[in-house]
Amino acid sequence: MSDASRLLAHADDLFRKSDYDEAEVAYREAAEAAEAADDATVLVEALAQVARCFSIRGLADEGRPWLARAAQRADPSDPRGWSRFLGVRGRFEWQDGDNPTARATFETMYAFCVEHGLHDRAIDAAHMVAIVAESPEDQIAWAKKGIREAEAGNIPRWLGPLWNNLAATYEESGDLDNALAAYDRAREYHHRYGTERNKLVADWAVGHAHRLLGHFEEAERWLKPVLAWCDRLDEREFLGRTLQELGEIALAQDDAAQGTALLSRALELFEALDMSSWDPTDFEALRQRVRDLSAAPPTS
Repeated sequence: MSDASRLLAHADDLFRKSDYDEAEVAYREAAEAAEAADDATVLVEALAQVARCFSIRGLADEGRPWLARAAQRADPSDPRGWSRFLGVRGRFEWQDGDNPTARATFETMYAFCVEHGLHDRAIDAAHMVAIVAESPEDQIAWAKKGIREAEAGNIPRWLGPLWNNLAATYEESGDLDNALAAYDRAREYHHRYGTERNKLVADWAVGHAHRLLGHFEEAERWLKPVLAWCDRLDEREFLGRTLQELGEIALAQDDAAQGTALLSRALELFEALDMSSWDPTDFEALRQRVRDLSAAPPTS
């Protein structure tokens, strides 16, 4: 493996760990080494990923010159460089709000990656089409394509996130039975290959789906252990989300006092986490729910 390839692999490892500041530095080093060695593949991948590191931190304008440099050198005759470039270009189009163009880019990327046996990147492309697709039917179809590619390429680390995204799509479309089944599959893979937080969230999701279906005892069986797990990991967001689920169960079982208290505790946690800045829709819905409950006359 060349020095440039080793630097790229190191940068990719940092990126997978969500260390985007350090990954950007490493991708710059990989790009410099690749340029010196006239390694077009590594150069295009590294330049594109510098752009992505900027965009993922909300600095898309700073990333555009790097993406433009990648575009100048990217060529379909180089499958790895071209596929990486398409993946980043599509994300910039998506972040710019141009979903039709982003979708066309990701569909092109998917077909290209399938043709060249790049299963990992075909999965990524299918995942992104599912995100930008407008109809639930499209989202489900592309999520299933991603799952098939992960299975065909024997890349199980993708299967937890892919099943989870499919479950969320079913949930949004109101198909709660299929949502629960998909969350169960996601949990299976997260518990095999995921982090402790992945496992915690997977258990929460199964409890959440049971709650939506009205399976309150089963939901509590999943959710109550998550509370202690959140304490062990100091996981504040899902402590709040679990309190919220248990509060909704209490309300559904006509325990208004307990339900209101649990939702109020969840709201306090989310306020401390500044949820209004990163999930304003859910935050405002919960805040209004607590206001309405607090204003309601007590039941006799």
